[in-house]
Amino acid sequence: MSRGYETVRSTPPGILLIKSVRGKEWRHRTYRYVVLLITFIAYACYHASRKPSSIVKSVMDPHPKQIIGENPWPVGEIFVKEDSSINRTRKGGWSPFNGTDATSKLGEIDVAFLAFYSMGMYVAGHLGDTLDLRLFLTSGMIGSGIFVMLFGMGYFWDIHVFWFYLLMQMIAGLFQATGWPSVVAVIGNWFGKRKRGLIMGVWNAHTSVGNISGSLLAASVLDSGWGWSFILPGLLIILGGIIVFLFLPAYPEDIGFPCPHSSASSICGESTDEEVEYNKLLDARPKSLASFEDDKAIDASQKAIGEEYMSVKSAGNLSTLFDVGGIVGGILAGYISDKLNARAIIAASFMYAAIPSMLLYRLYGSISQTLNIVLMMIAGLFVNGPYALITTAVSADLGTHKSLRGDSRALATVTAIIDGTGSVGAAFDPFLTGFLSTKGWNAVFTMLIVCALIVGLLLSRLVFDEITEKMCKPRPLSSEEQSFADVQHVNPFWEINILVDDELPSGS
Repeated sequence: MSRGYETVRSTPPGILLIKSVRGKEWRHRTYRYVVLLITFIAYACYHASRKPSSIVKSVMDPHPKQIIGENPWPVGEIFVKEDSSINRTRKGGWSPFNGTDATSKLGEIDVAFLAFYSMGMYVAGHLGDTLDLRLFLTSGMIGSGIFVMLFGMGYFWDIHVFWFYLLMQMIAGLFQATGWPSVVAVIGNWFGKRKRGLIMGVWNAHTSVGNISGSLLAASVLDSGWGWSFILPGLLIILGGIIVFLFLPAYPEDIGFPCPHSSASSICGESTDEEVEYNKLLDARPKSLASFEDDKAIDASQKAIGEEYMSVKSAGNLSTLFDVGGIVGGILAGYISDKLNARAIIAASFMYAAIPSMLLYRLYGSISQTLNIVLMMIAGLFVNGPYALITTAVSADLGTHKSLRGDSRALATVTAIIDGTGSVGAAFDPFLTGFLSTKGWNAVFTMLIVCALIVGLLLSRLVFDEITEKMCKPRPLSSEEQSFADVQHVNPFWEINILVDDELPSGS
């Protein structure tokens, strides 16, 4: 790849301003903290801007909905009782989503967003490796904000044409695709492999933070008109884009620090072909399993817990608890993989552990509210753990692999291929889940368990390779053995002298 584009890069203007005010340079560690914080905020804004469509469905869909007066969780209670006698009204919905095919049209909008998001990933990854990541990420965030707001403006402009909303979601999906490969590439530029799993496990909490904050923000203004539920998240991501433009140093070299991958390093021992196959096989299914969150929300709203019927509001709260468990899972998977230096083993272990966790939730989640919360968070831990590990730490490992030394900016492309492939699975998931749900929720859980099992089986060869590599690795010498080796190194004739002495007659 040509590297001529680097000559047009420059130090972020906000960093230049801080330098001039302080009169001295920040330390390298300080810049790392800044990069972690800004990229965390950036992708949290991306996820927050995706939540309004799921929040406003209760207004667009003409079915009777409950009007909640209390504060949402975590300010209010998790479980909200369904009251059939009060606070229920029937609204006319919003054309064209208030007809008999309302559910189908809302589903088409979701699928259109995911389809264009997954297709845009492959293009965005290449562009991220070619353009300045700071400017590319800024453009993507501002573009996303504009089209999210335009979707909401349909409320104020009184637009009732389906293709308008469909087009806004498709274009927004393309702009949203710029986020993930860009932020992972920036993190990979600043951090070496040491403790990468733990760092990215903590950092990956931005997904859950964005989901929770986006849901709360959109719900807080829903009573003022569903358009505001898009306007505010759109403004939020635009503000995030401005912060990225002003303060994000995407490359250490641009501010006088060396790149952590500039010198040859033993990043991993496996071949690139094996790792690419590993990630392609591994990521597509966990991404679909991430939709387990939505399946749980639907399932919870259809059954009784502790002999009490759960409201739709309670089901939404439970989906955020899945995210809370996912935060813990991402951190735990990253920490353990750093300690053992075994990404495939940890990912496979978590996926196999997800099978009994989903089965336990299905069997015992309806016994009590407390048990439902605990099992939901445990399921989120095991499902999101490998997902966070693969889409962050493993992506960075691949993109900075020593075999790519001649093309060291391939990280965004690698990340986009991994996450884009997973997004294809997520795009088809609503159709599969919707079809299976008509057969009963046991069929949906069976599908999820089978997916987890397939992931574990596909990882078997990589797990075997990692175990073999660790067993064949030379054992560290003990202190006595090391002393013996040092003596041999100091006196190369020591062993010869011993042999000669052994051959001398005993009487000599």
